[in-house]
Amino acid sequence: MLKFVGRGRKADDSRDEIALVEHQSQRVDQELPIHPTSKHPEAWTTAVDLGPARISVSSNELPDNVRRTLHKERQATFFGCCRQYPKAVGWSLLLFCSIIMEAYDKSLIQGFMALPAFQRKYGTPTEPLAGNPDDQRYEVSPTWQMGLQNAAVVCEIVGLLAHGYITYIIGYRKMLILCIAWLMIAIFPLFFATNIVVLAVGQALCGFPWGVIQTLAATYAAEVVPSTLRACILSNVNMCWLIGQFIGMGILRIFVNDDTQWSYRLPFAMQWAIALPLLIGISFCPDSPWWLIRHERQADARRSLRRLTNSSHLNIDDTIVVMEHTNMIEKKYNYGGASYSDCFKGANRRRTEIACVVWACQALCGSTLTSYAPYFFIQAGFDPENSFSLSTGMYGIGILGGIISWIFLTYIGRRKLYLFGLCFALCFLVVGGILAVAMASSGVINWILGGLIIGMTFTYNITIGPVCYVLVAEIPSTRLRVKTVALARVTYNIFMMINNIVAPQMMSPTGWNLKGKICFVYIVTTILCLLWCYFRLPESKALSYLELDILFEKRAPTMKFKELQDRLQDTAYVTASRIDRSKNAWHGWMAYS
Repeated sequence: MLKFVGRGRKADDSRDEIALVEHQSQRVDQELPIHPTSKHPEAWTTAVDLGPARISVSSNELPDNVRRTLHKERQATFFGCCRQYPKAVGWSLLLFCSIIMEAYDKSLIQGFMALPAFQRKYGTPTEPLAGNPDDQRYEVSPTWQMGLQNAAVVCEIVGLLAHGYITYIIGYRKMLILCIAWLMIAIFPLFFATNIVVLAVGQALCGFPWGVIQTLAATYAAEVVPSTLRACILSNVNMCWLIGQFIGMGILRIFVNDDTQWSYRLPFAMQWAIALPLLIGISFCPDSPWWLIRHERQADARRSLRRLTNSSHLNIDDTIVVMEHTNMIEKKYNYGGASYSDCFKGANRRRTEIACVVWACQALCGSTLTSYAPYFFIQAGFDPENSFSLSTGMYGIGILGGIISWIFLTYIGRRKLYLFGLCFALCFLVVGGILAVAMASSGVINWILGGLIIGMTFTYNITIGPVCYVLVAEIPSTRLRVKTVALARVTYNIFMMINNIVAPQMMSPTGWNLKGKICFVYIVTTILCLLWCYFRLPESKALSYLELDILFEKRAPTMKFKELQDRLQDTAYVTASRIDRSKNAWHGWMAYS
């Protein structure tokens, strides 16, 4: 039986002060007496049954199991963690394949806007290139471009909000199986669409599972891999988006000179070839042990952890104890988990803000220009074949950037890398905007703008792209991770809806026809993102979820996160008050809580 006793939150006003206990070279072996709750009415006692891993500690001492496991996790090397969690890495990468599938799906509609056969089928005629009617140009109107994009995005938001509730009940594996099955059905209207209205209906139906897939794989991976592997594994979510887009652009490049209906129907049909084997593989995936712990299924959590780890290199019972301990503390602080309103209470309000704004920065830093790359290249003067060739190469360069990001994430903190990424994006946008004005009449500007987009793609996928997924997945509390990440993605999708409304109008020759001057719009939004990140984005590198709970609950200042993190690596405690600290060196936040 694991017991913790501590005073209530109002017992000492000095508790709000952030103070760190200096590292003690010797553990306090003598247990201090536990005062009966009758003498201290503000005290509470909690008992947690840990099955075979039962321990007993005083109110003033961190459980040996927890301290030992946290210390081992901090000392673990990258390759050591790979030996301990090989199956967790494998299952995470399998779930990431669902993101490759979604990225491929979503890249098709954006790419089709530059596909001649698709334009003739669903577009309207523009001015002819020459006197020959066969040279008539077609274009999907900006209104329908916006409609096709936003039909999916609106339903993605609905899917995300439902995901927060349904996944909390049925778990990650069942939810993903349900989504892939739905998606396989939703592809039929896209494949057989006879007009653009049916195409929009198909996009809307696909939006529901897309919303879930966008966040589910990342939250699952964040729960099954240790902190040492978190950055490297979670950054691969961005890589999967790139791989899916790369495949999509490559397929469209093959069909760009095909004038038949199969040039756009076959790419839709290929989604079934991806979804079916993925559905079979995920049906064997173990559930997250954190999800099982939150539902008080310790025995199932232990079995799941064995399926995710190499038990000969890991103490399963000690790992379960840490999960129980973290879950118990979050429950005592009323972190909840059943309602979205819990995301806006207490310390979780700040965590929700960080997750939402970090993801919104992806939509506001000019990355939209890379999403519309084929269409943008054509409007800038490239022919369709060269447009798709450049776009395919651009995503290949993005994948290279994603690989390089693994190195930077290992040695550079999340905060620094994200700030660097925004600075690079701002530089590219400023150069692009100035050149678009200064060289408006020059034909060379089209090539320069294309080169800037490719360069921005490279730096984006070293910095902003991968770091965003790491931050959004690890900042929330364990009990609210699914809902917080869902809210963050909803925020991103709202800004993407705005992009989908404004960007086609800004780029289309039948709209505002800004061409390269679109950079000035994103210069303003990127500066705002940069200012917010500098003052509000903390450093979370190498912190366990328990330590993140400590720092957020104690309202650690953004600029002090790194300093407090270094101290936590020695103490693992934030003290409750000066009085408690003077009584016992180990009487810290976790025991107090």
